[in-house]
Amino acid sequence: MMDLSFYKNKTVLITGHTGFKGAWLCKILVDAGATVVGYSLKPPTEPNLFTLSGIEKEIVSVIGDVRDFEKMKAVFDKYQPEIVFHLAAQPIVRDSYKEPKYTYETNVIGTVNVLECVRLTDSVKSFLNVTTDKVYFNDDAPNHAFKEDEPLDGYDPYSNSKSCSELVTHSYKKSFFQDGRCAVSTARAGNVIGGGDFANDRIIPDCVRAVECRKKIAVRNPYSTRPYQHVLEPLFIYLLIAEKQYADEKYEGYYNVGPDDCDCVNTGELVTRFCNAWGEGLTWENLSDGGPHEAAFLKLDNGKIKSVFGWRPRWHIDEAVCKTVDWTRVYMTDKNNIANEMREEIKEFLDYGRRSR
Repeated sequence: MMDLSFYKNKTVLITGHTGFKGAWLCKILVDAGATVVGYSLKPPTEPNLFTLSGIEKEIVSVIGDVRDFEKMKAVFDKYQPEIVFHLAAQPIVRDSYKEPKYTYETNVIGTVNVLECVRLTDSVKSFLNVTTDKVYFNDDAPNHAFKEDEPLDGYDPYSNSKSCSELVTHSYKKSFFQDGRCAVSTARAGNVIGGGDFANDRIIPDCVRAVECRKKIAVRNPYSTRPYQHVLEPLFIYLLIAEKQYADEKYEGYYNVGPDDCDCVNTGELVTRFCNAWGEGLTWENLSDGGPHEAAFLKLDNGKIKSVFGWRPRWHIDEAVCKTVDWTRVYMTDKNNIANEMREEIKEFLDYGRRSR
Protein backbone atom coordinates (compact mmCIF):
# COMPACT_ATOMS: atom_id res chain seq x y z
CA MET A 1 0.00 0.00 0.00
CA MET A 2 2.86 2.37 0.77
CA ASP A 3 5.14 1.19 -2.06
CA LEU A 4 6.28 4.16 -4.17
CA SER A 5 7.92 2.12 -6.93
CA PHE A 6 5.00 3.02 -9.23
CA TYR A 7 6.35 6.58 -9.45
CA LYS A 8 9.86 5.62 -10.56
CA ASN A 9 10.55 7.20 -13.98
CA LYS A 10 7.05 8.75 -14.12
CA THR A 11 6.83 12.43 -15.08
CA VAL A 12 4.78 14.20 -12.42
CA LEU A 13 3.69 17.84 -12.60
CA ILE A 14 2.85 19.65 -9.36
CA THR A 15 1.25 23.08 -9.23
CA GLY A 16 2.05 24.91 -6.01
CA HIS A 17 5.33 23.03 -5.62
CA THR A 18 7.03 25.91 -3.77
CA GLY A 19 4.51 25.78 -0.91
CA PHE A 20 4.67 23.80 2.33
CA LYS A 21 2.83 20.69 1.11
CA GLY A 22 4.27 21.05 -2.37
CA ALA A 23 7.87 20.94 -1.14
CA TRP A 24 7.21 17.80 0.91
CA LEU A 25 5.48 16.18 -2.08
CA CYS A 26 8.45 17.03 -4.33
CA LYS A 27 10.81 15.45 -1.81
CA ILE A 28 8.80 12.21 -1.64
CA LEU A 29 8.59 11.90 -5.42
CA VAL A 30 12.23 12.75 -6.10
CA ASP A 31 13.37 10.13 -3.59
CA ALA A 32 10.99 7.66 -5.29
CA GLY A 33 12.73 8.23 -8.63
CA ALA A 34 10.10 10.37 -10.36
CA THR A 35 10.84 13.19 -12.77
CA VAL A 36 9.19 16.16 -11.05
CA VAL A 37 8.09 19.33 -12.82
CA GLY A 38 6.82 22.16 -10.64
CA TYR A 39 4.75 25.18 -11.67
CA SER A 40 4.13 27.82 -9.04
CA LEU A 41 4.71 31.34 -7.82
CA LYS A 42 7.91 32.01 -5.90
CA PRO A 43 7.91 30.59 -2.35
CA PRO A 44 5.22 32.43 -0.37
CA THR A 45 7.27 33.11 2.77
CA GLU A 46 10.80 33.82 3.91
CA PRO A 47 12.08 31.48 5.24
CA ASN A 48 10.39 28.65 3.34
CA LEU A 49 10.67 24.87 3.11
CA PHE A 50 11.24 24.82 -0.66
CA THR A 51 14.51 26.74 -0.31
CA LEU A 52 15.62 25.18 2.97
CA SER A 53 15.17 21.64 1.65
CA GLY A 54 17.31 22.24 -1.45
CA ILE A 55 14.69 20.42 -3.52
CA GLU A 56 14.90 23.00 -6.33
CA LYS A 57 18.19 21.43 -7.46
CA GLU A 58 16.50 18.06 -7.99
CA ILE A 59 13.44 19.04 -10.02
CA VAL A 60 12.37 21.19 -12.96
CA SER A 61 11.03 24.32 -11.26
CA VAL A 62 9.04 26.80 -13.33
CA ILE A 63 7.97 30.03 -11.63
CA GLY A 64 4.57 31.01 -13.00
CA ASP A 65 1.03 32.01 -12.07
CA VAL A 66 -1.81 29.50 -12.48
CA ARG A 67 -3.85 32.40 -13.87
CA ASP A 68 -1.45 32.51 -16.84
CA PHE A 69 -2.88 29.80 -19.09
CA GLU A 70 -0.45 30.24 -21.97
CA LYS A 71 2.65 29.90 -19.79
CA MET A 72 1.27 26.86 -18.01
CA LYS A 73 0.21 25.20 -21.27
CA ALA A 74 3.75 25.65 -22.59
CA VAL A 75 5.05 23.71 -19.58
CA PHE A 76 2.58 20.88 -20.22
CA ASP A 77 3.55 20.83 -23.90
CA LYS A 78 7.27 20.70 -23.15
CA TYR A 79 7.32 18.09 -20.39
CA GLN A 80 4.26 15.92 -21.24
CA PRO A 81 3.41 14.88 -17.65
CA GLU A 82 1.66 11.60 -16.94
CA ILE A 83 0.33 12.57 -13.50
CA VAL A 84 -0.76 16.02 -12.27
CA PHE A 85 -1.27 17.17 -8.69
CA HIS A 86 -2.98 20.56 -8.41
CA LEU A 87 -1.98 22.17 -5.09
CA ALA A 88 -1.57 25.83 -6.15
CA ALA A 89 -3.94 28.11 -4.24
CA GLN A 90 -4.40 31.19 -2.14
CA PRO A 91 -4.78 29.09 1.02
CA ILE A 92 -5.31 31.51 3.93
CA VAL A 93 -8.84 32.29 5.17
CA ARG A 94 -7.99 35.72 6.56
CA ASP A 95 -6.15 36.71 3.40
CA SER A 96 -9.24 35.77 1.39
CA TYR A 97 -11.22 38.43 3.26
CA LYS A 98 -8.53 40.98 2.38
CA GLU A 99 -8.17 39.93 -1.28
CA PRO A 100 -11.34 38.10 -2.38
CA LYS A 101 -10.92 38.83 -6.10
CA TYR A 102 -7.37 37.47 -6.16
CA THR A 103 -8.49 34.45 -4.12
CA TYR A 104 -11.26 33.57 -6.60
CA GLU A 105 -9.04 34.19 -9.62
CA THR A 106 -6.34 31.90 -8.26
CA ASN A 107 -8.51 29.17 -6.79
CA VAL A 108 -11.22 29.01 -9.45
CA ILE A 109 -9.77 30.29 -12.74
CA GLY A 110 -6.47 28.65 -11.79
CA THR A 111 -8.28 25.31 -11.54
CA VAL A 112 -9.97 25.90 -14.90
CA ASN A 113 -6.58 26.60 -16.47
CA VAL A 114 -4.98 23.46 -15.04
CA LEU A 115 -7.90 21.29 -16.13
CA GLU A 116 -7.81 22.84 -19.59
CA CYS A 117 -4.12 21.95 -19.83
CA VAL A 118 -4.95 18.40 -18.75
CA ARG A 119 -7.74 18.22 -21.34
CA LEU A 120 -5.38 19.31 -24.11
CA THR A 121 -2.44 17.09 -23.07
CA ASP A 122 -2.90 13.45 -24.06
CA SER A 123 0.00 12.25 -21.91
CA VAL A 124 -1.88 12.97 -18.66
CA LYS A 125 -3.50 9.81 -17.29
CA SER A 126 -4.21 10.81 -13.70
CA PHE A 127 -5.24 14.17 -12.21
CA LEU A 128 -5.86 15.06 -8.56
CA ASN A 129 -7.20 18.42 -7.39
CA VAL A 130 -6.34 19.08 -3.75
CA THR A 131 -9.02 21.22 -2.12
CA THR A 132 -9.89 21.50 1.59
CA ASP A 133 -12.10 20.30 4.41
CA LYS A 134 -13.72 23.75 4.33
CA VAL A 135 -15.65 23.17 1.07
CA TYR A 136 -18.80 22.00 2.87
CA PHE A 137 -21.80 24.03 4.01
CA ASN A 138 -21.01 24.28 7.71
CA ASP A 139 -23.55 25.43 10.29
CA ASP A 140 -21.21 24.53 13.19
CA ALA A 141 -23.33 21.57 14.25
CA PRO A 142 -21.41 19.94 17.12
CA ASN A 143 -19.75 16.58 16.44
CA HIS A 144 -20.95 16.43 12.83
CA ALA A 145 -18.43 14.76 10.53
CA PHE A 146 -18.91 15.75 6.89
CA LYS A 147 -19.31 13.05 4.25
CA GLU A 148 -18.40 13.42 0.60
CA ASP A 149 -22.01 13.61 -0.62
CA GLU A 150 -22.95 16.62 1.53
CA PRO A 151 -23.57 20.11 0.05
CA LEU A 152 -20.58 22.23 -0.97
CA ASP A 153 -20.92 25.87 0.09
CA GLY A 154 -17.91 27.34 1.89
CA TYR A 155 -18.63 30.50 3.89
CA ASP A 156 -15.58 32.76 3.44
CA PRO A 157 -13.97 33.59 0.06
CA TYR A 158 -11.22 30.99 0.52
CA SER A 159 -13.59 28.17 1.47
CA ASN A 160 -16.16 29.17 -1.14
CA SER A 161 -13.56 29.44 -3.90
CA LYS A 162 -12.44 25.92 -3.06
CA SER A 163 -16.07 24.76 -3.25
CA CYS A 164 -16.13 26.31 -6.72
CA SER A 165 -12.86 24.56 -7.59
CA GLU A 166 -14.50 21.27 -6.67
CA LEU A 167 -17.51 22.01 -8.88
CA VAL A 168 -15.29 23.02 -11.80
CA THR A 169 -13.48 19.69 -11.46
CA HIS A 170 -16.77 17.78 -11.34
CA SER A 171 -17.94 19.49 -14.54
CA TYR A 172 -14.69 18.83 -16.41
CA LYS A 173 -14.76 15.20 -15.31
CA LYS A 174 -18.30 14.70 -16.61
CA SER A 175 -17.89 16.83 -19.73
CA PHE A 176 -14.46 15.85 -21.03
CA PHE A 177 -13.06 12.75 -19.33
CA GLN A 178 -15.77 10.12 -19.69
CA ASP A 179 -13.72 8.34 -22.37
CA GLY A 180 -11.29 6.95 -19.78
CA ARG A 181 -8.27 8.81 -21.19
CA CYS A 182 -7.58 10.58 -17.87
CA ALA A 183 -8.87 9.72 -14.39
CA VAL A 184 -9.94 12.71 -12.27
CA SER A 185 -10.39 13.01 -8.50
CA THR A 186 -10.47 15.60 -5.74
CA ALA A 187 -9.11 15.31 -2.20
CA ARG A 188 -10.61 17.37 0.62
CA ALA A 189 -7.87 17.47 3.21
CA GLY A 190 -8.07 18.43 6.85
CA ASN A 191 -5.67 20.80 8.61
CA VAL A 192 -2.05 19.74 8.18
CA ILE A 193 0.86 20.33 10.51
CA GLY A 194 4.52 19.46 10.18
CA GLY A 195 8.00 20.85 9.82
CA GLY A 196 8.55 23.68 7.38
CA ASP A 197 5.27 25.57 7.48
CA PHE A 198 6.00 29.29 7.86
CA ALA A 199 2.64 30.71 6.74
CA ASN A 200 0.97 33.62 8.49
CA ASP A 201 -2.26 32.98 10.40
CA ARG A 202 -1.57 29.29 10.97
CA ILE A 203 -1.21 28.00 14.49
CA ILE A 204 1.92 25.81 14.26
CA PRO A 205 3.94 28.51 12.47
CA ASP A 206 2.75 30.89 15.20
CA CYS A 207 4.10 28.43 17.77
CA VAL A 208 7.48 28.27 16.02
CA ARG A 209 7.73 32.05 15.76
CA ALA A 210 6.94 32.36 19.48
CA VAL A 211 9.70 29.85 20.31
CA GLU A 212 12.18 31.83 18.21
CA CYS A 213 11.24 35.07 19.99
CA ARG A 214 11.01 33.40 23.41
CA LYS A 215 7.47 34.63 23.89
CA LYS A 216 4.16 33.11 24.89
CA ILE A 217 2.21 31.67 21.97
CA ALA A 218 -0.73 33.90 21.03
CA VAL A 219 -3.82 31.78 20.21
CA ARG A 220 -6.69 33.53 18.40
CA ASN A 221 -9.34 30.80 18.49
CA PRO A 222 -8.42 28.30 21.21
CA TYR A 223 -11.84 26.61 21.21
CA SER A 224 -12.11 25.99 17.43
CA THR A 225 -11.99 22.28 16.63
CA ARG A 226 -10.15 21.07 13.54
CA PRO A 227 -9.10 17.69 12.04
CA TYR A 228 -5.32 17.97 12.50
CA GLN A 229 -2.93 15.55 10.78
CA HIS A 230 0.75 15.41 9.92
CA VAL A 231 1.50 16.62 6.39
CA LEU A 232 2.71 13.17 5.30
CA GLU A 233 -0.72 11.66 5.96
CA PRO A 234 -2.60 13.46 3.17
CA LEU A 235 0.39 13.45 0.81
CA PHE A 236 0.61 9.68 0.82
CA ILE A 237 -3.15 9.41 0.26
CA TYR A 238 -2.84 11.79 -2.71
CA LEU A 239 -0.11 9.57 -4.11
CA LEU A 240 -2.21 6.46 -3.54
CA ILE A 241 -5.31 7.93 -5.22
CA ALA A 242 -3.30 9.09 -8.24
CA GLU A 243 -1.60 5.69 -8.57
CA LYS A 244 -4.76 3.60 -8.23
CA GLN A 245 -6.85 5.64 -10.65
CA TYR A 246 -3.98 5.68 -13.17
CA ALA A 247 -4.45 1.93 -13.52
CA ASP A 248 -8.21 1.70 -12.96
CA GLU A 249 -10.73 4.52 -13.29
CA LYS A 250 -13.04 2.87 -10.76
CA TYR A 251 -10.94 4.66 -8.13
CA GLU A 252 -11.93 8.11 -9.42
CA GLY A 253 -13.96 10.08 -6.93
CA TYR A 254 -14.21 12.78 -4.28
CA TYR A 255 -12.39 11.89 -1.09
CA ASN A 256 -12.19 13.29 2.42
CA VAL A 257 -8.64 13.04 3.72
CA GLY A 258 -8.77 13.52 7.45
CA PRO A 259 -7.72 11.90 10.72
CA ASP A 260 -9.73 9.76 13.10
CA ASP A 261 -12.00 11.37 15.70
CA CYS A 262 -9.29 11.15 18.36
CA ASP A 263 -7.20 13.65 16.38
CA CYS A 264 -9.94 16.26 15.99
CA VAL A 265 -8.94 18.63 18.78
CA ASN A 266 -9.39 22.29 19.53
CA THR A 267 -6.60 24.74 18.87
CA GLY A 268 -5.83 25.27 22.54
CA GLU A 269 -5.33 21.55 23.05
CA LEU A 270 -3.07 21.34 20.01
CA VAL A 271 -0.91 24.20 21.30
CA THR A 272 -0.75 22.63 24.77
CA ARG A 273 0.58 19.45 23.16
CA PHE A 274 3.16 21.51 21.26
CA CYS A 275 4.24 23.23 24.49
CA ASN A 276 4.58 19.87 26.26
CA ALA A 277 6.60 18.40 23.41
CA TRP A 278 8.88 21.44 23.23
CA GLY A 279 9.38 21.85 26.95
CA GLU A 280 11.53 24.71 28.28
CA GLY A 281 8.49 26.20 30.04
CA LEU A 282 6.77 27.19 26.79
CA THR A 283 3.20 28.44 27.36
CA TRP A 284 0.35 30.07 25.46
CA GLU A 285 -2.26 32.77 26.05
CA ASN A 286 -5.75 33.35 24.70
CA LEU A 287 -5.71 36.45 22.50
CA SER A 288 -9.04 36.13 20.71
CA ASP A 289 -9.19 39.12 18.39
CA GLY A 290 -12.77 39.10 17.12
CA GLY A 291 -11.56 38.63 13.57
CA PRO A 292 -13.63 37.60 10.54
CA HIS A 293 -15.88 34.55 10.66
CA GLU A 294 -14.27 31.12 10.79
CA ALA A 295 -16.15 27.91 11.58
CA ALA A 296 -15.95 26.86 15.23
CA PHE A 297 -16.26 23.13 14.54
CA LEU A 298 -14.99 21.11 11.59
CA LYS A 299 -14.55 17.36 11.26
CA LEU A 300 -14.40 14.98 8.30
CA ASP A 301 -15.77 11.47 7.94
CA ASN A 302 -12.82 9.45 6.59
CA GLY A 303 -14.75 6.22 6.07
CA LYS A 304 -14.57 6.32 2.27
CA ILE A 305 -10.77 6.28 1.97
CA LYS A 306 -10.69 3.53 4.58
CA SER A 307 -13.15 1.34 2.69
CA VAL A 308 -11.85 2.06 -0.83
CA PHE A 309 -8.10 1.97 -0.13
CA GLY A 310 -7.81 0.14 3.19
CA TRP A 311 -6.13 3.25 4.58
CA ARG A 312 -5.57 3.92 8.27
CA PRO A 313 -3.93 6.97 9.86
CA ARG A 314 -0.27 6.36 10.69
CA TRP A 315 0.75 9.16 13.03
CA HIS A 316 -1.82 10.40 15.53
CA ILE A 317 -1.85 13.88 17.00
CA ASP A 318 0.89 13.48 19.63
CA GLU A 319 3.30 11.88 17.16
CA ALA A 320 2.44 14.50 14.53
CA VAL A 321 3.29 17.25 17.02
CA CYS A 322 6.50 15.51 18.07
CA LYS A 323 7.63 15.16 14.45
CA THR A 324 6.92 18.86 13.94
CA VAL A 325 9.02 19.68 17.00
CA ASP A 326 11.83 17.39 15.78
CA TRP A 327 11.96 19.16 12.41
CA THR A 328 11.84 22.58 14.08
CA ARG A 329 14.79 21.75 16.34
CA VAL A 330 16.83 20.77 13.27
CA TYR A 331 15.79 24.02 11.58
CA MET A 332 16.93 26.05 14.59
CA THR A 333 20.23 24.25 15.16
CA ASP A 334 21.44 22.71 11.88
CA LYS A 335 19.74 24.00 8.74
CA ASN A 336 22.14 22.01 6.56
CA ASN A 337 20.52 18.82 7.87
CA ILE A 338 16.92 19.68 6.91
CA ALA A 339 16.85 17.51 3.77
CA ASN A 340 18.11 14.55 5.79
CA GLU A 341 15.51 15.14 8.48
CA MET A 342 12.77 15.14 5.83
CA ARG A 343 14.16 11.95 4.29
CA GLU A 344 14.25 10.23 7.68
CA GLU A 345 10.68 11.26 8.50
CA ILE A 346 9.45 9.99 5.13
CA LYS A 347 11.31 6.68 5.63
CA GLU A 348 9.89 6.29 9.13
CA PHE A 349 6.38 6.99 7.85
CA LEU A 350 6.78 4.40 5.08
CA ASP A 351 8.22 1.83 7.47
CA TYR A 352 5.33 2.39 9.88
CA GLY A 353 2.87 1.79 7.03
CA ARG A 354 4.58 -1.48 6.10
CA ARG A 355 4.57 -2.70 9.73
CA SER A 356 0.88 -1.90 10.17
CA ARG A 357 -0.31 -3.89 7.12
